[in-house]
Amino acid sequence: MTTDVTTCCGAKPKPEPKQPPAQLLVIGIGAVLTVLVGLAVASVAGAKLAVLFVLGLALGLVLFHSRFGFSSAWRQLVSVGQGQAIRAHSLMLAVACVLFAIILGFGWSLSGTPQPMLAPAGWLVVIGAFLFGIGMQIGGSCASGTLFAIGSGHTAILFTLGGFIAGSIWQTFNAPFWTANVPAGKPVSLATSLGYPGALAVSLLVLGLITAASLWWQKRKQPPVIEPQPHANGLLRAIRGAWPLWVGAILLAVLNAATLFISGGAWGITFAFALWGAKILTFFGVDVASWPFWKTPANAAALHGSVLANKISVMDLGIILGALIASAAAGAFILHRRIPWKLALGSVIGGVLMGYGARLSGGCNIGAYFSGVASFSLHGWLWGATALVGTYAGLLLRPVFGLANPKPTDAVC
Repeated sequence: MTTDVTTCCGAKPKPEPKQPPAQLLVIGIGAVLTVLVGLAVASVAGAKLAVLFVLGLALGLVLFHSRFGFSSAWRQLVSVGQGQAIRAHSLMLAVACVLFAIILGFGWSLSGTPQPMLAPAGWLVVIGAFLFGIGMQIGGSCASGTLFAIGSGHTAILFTLGGFIAGSIWQTFNAPFWTANVPAGKPVSLATSLGYPGALAVSLLVLGLITAASLWWQKRKQPPVIEPQPHANGLLRAIRGAWPLWVGAILLAVLNAATLFISGGAWGITFAFALWGAKILTFFGVDVASWPFWKTPANAAALHGSVLANKISVMDLGIILGALIASAAAGAFILHRRIPWKLALGSVIGGVLMGYGARLSGGCNIGAYFSGVASFSLHGWLWGATALVGTYAGLLLRPVFGLANPKPTDAVC
């Protein structure tokens, strides 16, 4: 992400970092994989899933170029009071709320009546989001960040993905325990209570208050200046990065709305991790199909069908490949061969906590927070607030795994 760098006490501004050359071989490999996966998806599931795969590619491009983070946004806010990324969240959510209100209110979709991302707002969301908040700080990324970091060559995040899959499948195994012992609560839709115009007005008001609060908090804390990311000039910046956060925020909102319009449901990520884990265990002879979670009609259909016929899996693959091509075009695709054992351990544990927490709370930073708030579901707001509390706990644990936290600086003179 980029930001204007102001000088302090007459100091000269730092020169712009040099842009590394594009990695043509990696771009070629990514392009071939993209074509092969796209053709396979079209063959197995038809044109609509192929279009969703393309939307996944676009999401990967946007996430990489704008460096749009969720775990880093909360970490910066809690640790040093930097609210720039949180304000980008507010912009993203505001645009998404407007678009979702139109699509859901008028019932516009290419796949029947569009369905909002609603989930019960109760203790399961609180517990799951808190675990997720801890996990994304020690695991080094959120759900969307895990996918685009893998595409960008960050091999340490493979440990996070492995933990994500393990935590997801673990929760589907003992889901009956939570169902029997913790009340799930009921879905609460602002749109049902207030209508879409009223729900939109309330949501925009809350997002405006969050923006104002972040500005006040940042002014009080005086956080460090965010250093600019290297990028090309002119039109080449579109493919060589980096993009302003506000551009990423708007594009993510538009792409989520496009997902809702085309598929009839909003963008999600983490169900695919549970599905991948279930298919791996099935391959090794584990009777996953007998678990109550996988007996529900929708989950059973996903388990017995092809991964390439599952919307979330297809879009996840698109994000990885989109980020791969984008990072190579920017000359930023780097494979890290040596990973400290503390970092690897933290990545696995963080992934497990996120996978378990996501399934427990009905989604992640995308499915529950982003799509939930955009769908005017109370659980989306509850998820975001609780994940912020989990972030604080996660910051306390990061040094255990060799991870540094941002440090405050003196006030800008």
